[in-house]
Amino acid sequence: MIHQPVMLEEALAGLAVRNDGVYVDGTFGRGGHSRAILEQLGREGRLIALDKDPDAVASTQARQLAEDRRFSLIHADFNQLREVIEEMGYAGRIDGILLDLGVSSPQLDTPERGFAFLHDGPLDMRMNPDVGMSAADWLAQAPMREIADVIRKFGEERFAHRIARAIVEARSRQPLLRTRQLTALIERAVPARERHKHPATRTFQALRIHINRELESLEAVLEQAVDLLVPGGRLVVIAFHSLEDRIVKRFLRAQSRGTPLPKGLPVTGTPSPQRLKVLGKKRPDALEASRNPRARSAILRIAERRSC
Repeated sequence: MIHQPVMLEEALAGLAVRNDGVYVDGTFGRGGHSRAILEQLGREGRLIALDKDPDAVASTQARQLAEDRRFSLIHADFNQLREVIEEMGYAGRIDGILLDLGVSSPQLDTPERGFAFLHDGPLDMRMNPDVGMSAADWLAQAPMREIADVIRKFGEERFAHRIARAIVEARSRQPLLRTRQLTALIERAVPARERHKHPATRTFQALRIHINRELESLEAVLEQAVDLLVPGGRLVVIAFHSLEDRIVKRFLRAQSRGTPLPKGLPVTGTPSPQRLKVLGKKRPDALEASRNPRARSAILRIAERRSC
């Protein structure tokens, strides 16, 4: 299957790509957005892409784009953005940053990565398999209450306690090592079904977010992104579920309002500056949503760096 970048035209419009600008694709994936940005750059333009997944960095698409002297792909989590950009000498020179959040289609479509409940594979879920604890390892030792909290918080799953209890009971009999084992366990544990949603969807999402510390990384990269943008530079973020989008929305709102001094208290100083101007949000049109199921839940938000 050909990888379809989500909301491609909207992302490019949000970035307002200048032909001599310097841009960052914080989530290279299979390079759909990166390739489109490069097509709009002139000879003096520059694109820096990051991805924590070694499969993305080693992909055919990455090797093809590596031939372009305007392009660099760094194997790094986007929460290392500041470090990467400063080391390359582009701090304060970035004209646009794109973040396409969540799991990519190639990751979901590769059973060996353990992200998908529809395929059988090792219960891994790490975006960088060389770093951290796999989902199987974490589920083997985490207390039931902690498992339930993760599933409830990151999956917004109302049957989190039932699922956690089933996991702990099952692991006492045999290790949970495969995605199919966990999927079957969840199907038995969940007493009610949501229309058009597999009962394992929320739990797999929760475990993936927890194992990869996705929300913590998102909060970190948003702060770094604002510091790295030039005045007038754009930040474009595509989120796919409410937890991600809530963080992005609140961050953009706070940065656009600044922090006022408390009224009626003897506090001196000045309010923190309004660092961003929010330019709006977009959703995929009906045609894209019908052609690309992954796009259906996408929300794209755009903000511009103010002069402070």
